Amino acid sequence: MIPKDKITEIYYQVDEFSKNFEKIKQGHILETPKKRKYKQRNFTLSDSEVVTILVLFHLGSYKNLKHFYLYYVQKHMSDEFPQTVSYNRFVELQSKAIMPLAIFLKTCCLGLCTGVSFIDSTPIRACHIKREKQHKVFKNMATKGQCSIGWFFGFKLHLIINDKGEILDFMLTQANVDDREPLKNKSFHQRVFGKLFGDKGYISSDLFEQLFIDGIHLVTKIRKNMKNSLILMSDKIGLRKRALIETVNDKLKNMCQVEHTRHRSFNIFLASLLSGLIAYSFFPKKPSINLEIIDSRLIA
Repeated sequence: MIPKDKITEIYYQVDEFSKNFEKIKQGHILETPKKRKYKQRNFTLSDSEVVTILVLFHLGSYKNLKHFYLYYVQKHMSDEFPQTVSYNRFVELQSKAIMPLAIFLKTCCLGLCTGVSFIDSTPIRACHIKREKQHKVFKNMATKGQCSIGWFFGFKLHLIINDKGEILDFMLTQANVDDREPLKNKSFHQRVFGKLFGDKGYISSDLFEQLFIDGIHLVTKIRKNMKNSLILMSDKIGLRKRALIETVNDKLKNMCQVEHTRHRSFNIFLASLLSGLIAYSFFPKKPSINLEIIDSRLIA
């Protein structure tokens, strides 16, 4: 059961955003020619309600959106959502809500940089690697890639988080994209400053210099074939705490369900991924590290 105060909190934030989004959107929509003008249809479920239902699904214990909508929302949440539609119609409205989901996530759900950040990528599998040639839903979009646990078929989700476990930014790429490529795009790390801790996959002298110019100090471990170099004790401790982002990835996959192989269209996949990231931002407790304890140990 999801507490009613949590439902109210999510709906309030989403609805306030939707009102402002609609006002801004009106000035940028192309007008329909007079000959083709038609009466605008009023949807039974608003975008705010659709987004709220999607976020609640990723916060709950259901593993199937259809069962959640039919057997929980329609039966036990009739007070919160008195006018629901059929599930097929809800899927259509879900595709329509991709833009509000993306903008709400980017503007209202991301955390603030504290000067200590962590970066990593995690595989988003489209299907089992043995069925890659039979897969048709993401044909010409999903690719074959390799991670620390082997080969996979699908996409990569690149994340940057702060020491409080809050997501600072994210990027979705194909599976065969190098982990360092998103960092070369300034829009991906423009919210970040200070120390950025990553694994050995981010080692690059050119990338280090580029980020250093932008006010970011990239800290990674060294490979076995590289010369050893002295680093600050605080940086060593920060590298040991890099498991924080692995914990965030685990929560996104196992609790928010941003990864599963039941998608039937790319739009539904995007809506599920975005709503899962939004749901994570509403977690009351996120994995975090206490920098004050680390600083006190260094001083001692």
